[in-house]
Amino acid sequence: MSQNMLITMDEFTIQETRKFPQATGELSALLRDLGLAGKIINKHVRKAGLSDILGQHGATNVQGEEQMKLDVFANDTLINILKNSTDCAGIASEENDDHVCYEDTYSANSKYVVLFDPLDGSSNIDVNASIGTIFSIYRRVSELGKPCTEADFLQPGNKLMAAGYIIYGSSTMMVYATKLGVNGFTLEPSIGEFCLSHPNIKVPENGKIYSLNQGNTVKYSEGMQNFLNFCMENKKEEGRPYSHRYIGSMVADLHRTLIKGGIFIYPADKSNPKGKLRLQYECNPMTFIVEAAGGKGSDGKGNILDIIPTELHQRTPIFIGSKNMVNKALEFVQEKETVA
Repeated sequence: MSQNMLITMDEFTIQETRKFPQATGELSALLRDLGLAGKIINKHVRKAGLSDILGQHGATNVQGEEQMKLDVFANDTLINILKNSTDCAGIASEENDDHVCYEDTYSANSKYVVLFDPLDGSSNIDVNASIGTIFSIYRRVSELGKPCTEADFLQPGNKLMAAGYIIYGSSTMMVYATKLGVNGFTLEPSIGEFCLSHPNIKVPENGKIYSLNQGNTVKYSEGMQNFLNFCMENKKEEGRPYSHRYIGSMVADLHRTLIKGGIFIYPADKSNPKGKLRLQYECNPMTFIVEAAGGKGSDGKGNILDIIPTELHQRTPIFIGSKNMVNKALEFVQEKETVA
């Protein structure tokens, strides 16, 4: 797209808002605020090797995982920008024990709350692999004018108003979904704006890539192991060449899946019988995006988006990506559900 034809994300969201005469613009403003946070985080990611922000922070998050310095910076950046925006009633972060309410008058009257994983894949920071920010936006269920409550953050994914991610890779992209569809915006450094680069993204129904930590195979259920055998055996068969690709950053693996097709799996295993990825910070927003693009997300039994969350840091298994590949995996997994 030539420079004189660039459509910025701000312009695009304004155009989308005009399709709904009753829209107040708060949702569009939140997306712009999240884009701003992404630009600031991106700036620090890009200079990580030249400043004192690589390595571990020296503390652990609520899940007991080592925090990286960039984790903390990204988390603080998102919290502060959303607080100053006045279009957000409160946030919940994978890095925090509990949700945070913004109690000023403007925020208390805001209709939305935001949940986020500030820096997904942060264990890859020191090896210069792609990382990202995942976010989701819900319309609050608590009374306007009062502080938001935990119930606002414990809504199922089918209540999402928007979700997205920002990937910091060879280029920086922001991809977000609403019920109108999925669109991707690439950061144009010369003007400092996210510009529409991937309009109306659709996940291919079929794919050739399966993505998971194959080193944990012995911990998987018999059905999961059978599916992996199917993928590996059929690499030899003409017409079904499956390839294994795994980066270890959900944003990076799902971004590839969204663009090229395939399946991303993080199943239950003997060490993590309830799964390892977080329902509210990773699985719900990514499933919302993939399904808005024509794909499918499941916990192995039903739709991820139908799960009623009971706690902020709840975990779940996930099978997500091209519809036909997810259905094929579920055939194997549902046939033999017992964990090996």
